[in-house]
Amino acid sequence: MSAEMDRPYREPIEPYVTAMRSICPIRTNWVALLLLMLSAGSSALGQEWGWAKKMFDHTSHDFGTVARGAKVEHTFTVENIFEEDMLISDVRTSCACTATKISKRTLKTWEKAEIVAAVDTRGFFGRKDATLTVVFGGQFRAEVRLHAHVYIRSDIVVQPGSVQFDSVAAGTGAVRKVTITYAGRSDWEIREVENSNPHLEAQIVKAPQSSVGQVTYSLVVTLKPGAPAGYIRDYLILVTNDSRPKYSRVPLAVEGVVVPAVSVRPSPLLLGVVSTGQKVTRQLVVQGKKPFRIVKVQCSDKRLTCPVPKTEKTLHVLPVTFTAGTATGKLTAKIQIHTTLSPDKPLEVPVNVRVIQPTPAKSQ
Repeated sequence: MSAEMDRPYREPIEPYVTAMRSICPIRTNWVALLLLMLSAGSSALGQEWGWAKKMFDHTSHDFGTVARGAKVEHTFTVENIFEEDMLISDVRTSCACTATKISKRTLKTWEKAEIVAAVDTRGFFGRKDATLTVVFGGQFRAEVRLHAHVYIRSDIVVQPGSVQFDSVAAGTGAVRKVTITYAGRSDWEIREVENSNPHLEAQIVKAPQSSVGQVTYSLVVTLKPGAPAGYIRDYLILVTNDSRPKYSRVPLAVEGVVVPAVSVRPSPLLLGVVSTGQKVTRQLVVQGKKPFRIVKVQCSDKRLTCPVPKTEKTLHVLPVTFTAGTATGKLTAKIQIHTTLSPDKPLEVPVNVRVIQPTPAKSQ
């Protein structure tokens, strides 16, 4: 572990540490933070708190130009980088054009949540800007503002709103079809489909013109059998002959999941904050489509242990135990699980844990 990560988790600065330790990142210099807040006065305690904003990997997204009826969603990820639990009590939106979903409201250390912004492309058109205010409640209150921008075209309609592969068994592949209709100019065309995913193939076919000013295309998207297991969250870009560059590129979402023969959850495995000398155990669930054996479990750190079951079944529950020594700091390790269903491709589970010195008991 690095010297930076080995320094004490808390620094003895009283009386401010008690009030501030819970709202400062793990690596924050307490003295610098305190001086900054004192010099800034009440402005440092404004409606949007900087410490809370640090939990987000980004706070703004531009969808660009999208078609009417298209499925338009974006995920903002928030990760609890603090020792204490964080509570997301609400997400407010400034525009009725954008709805929100929260995957998880209470976050322990290093746990993540997804805040999904979904745009209504059927009921709204033109330029739309939405501010999403994420409200943290509980003991540590704060607000963070997220921003989403989109331009919805009313002259292009896609049906269905995205390329949906749903669940596809690994090694099988699948084909889906989307219809794109344009109303306006008879000479409008889709010149190409940009595709950066090597596991997808896209073919565009123009239909015979049915009426003046209306153009229809069929987009056939193939998921190749060799696509790796996991979620598919990608975009195809329809490049049109619109003269304005801003409107000539229209994204189309591609979604689905390739289901492996055997899977493990949760991944990553978050063990939280552990005091020196303490022992903590969490469970991994390994599941397959048919009975299988776990051949071997390898842990990259000797403080992690995991017994190998000897039975053959479709679902195994593996207890993973971490025994903290005297060293403090953040540990990022890896567990590899070898099974008879995937002998050449072991399952990999990242493991995160932080070891701290126990807090001394206060004298009465």
